Amino acid sequence: MTAPLEPLPEAGARLLAECGAPPRLVAHGRLVHDVAARLLDWLGRNHPALEVDTEAVRFGAAVHDIGKTVHPEELSAPGHRHERAGERLLLDRGTSPGLARFCATHGDWAHPDRTSEDLLVSLADKVWKGARKEDLELRVVRWIADAEARPAWEVFAALDDALRELADGADWRLAHQARHPVTGAAAT
Repeated sequence: MTAPLEPLPEAGARLLAECGAPPRLVAHGRLVHDVAARLLDWLGRNHPALEVDTEAVRFGAAVHDIGKTVHPEELSAPGHRHERAGERLLLDRGTSPGLARFCATHGDWAHPDRTSEDLLVSLADKVWKGARKEDLELRVVRWIADAEARPAWEVFAALDDALRELADGADWRLAHQARHPVTGAAAT
């Protein structure tokens, strides 16, 4: 990967530091945030009329796993306890419910009340590592197609190309994240 990673939003970086996020968690947040930023750029170029709270998506992508500071075992093993713990952690630190929610929603995109911003954070959290989730992608396709009154197949084809391109950098991103330890303090 030759392009530099997008810097984390200031509020997200501050919260990760305040919560003692280890280097691997900060690296993960930065990688997911970078993919989210690139996805938002694609949406802006190809679907400029869509209403998306881009700052919320960027924040959510950066801190969605902050609950792993409470459940560090989930840094290297599967688990979902970090999701609600992260939301509570952010709420306790004064983060608005509208932003803290990404900690809880990023792993459950199928719930009917998920917003487009929730779906985009979830999508970035999958594509950063090259994972493709058909049900998630189809929800994003339906959102775009409905909002723009366009044929779903047309939206699907374009989104599929964009996600394939984003997923192409997964090997580099996975290796980059793996170079960061799961313990210790992240450099500020």
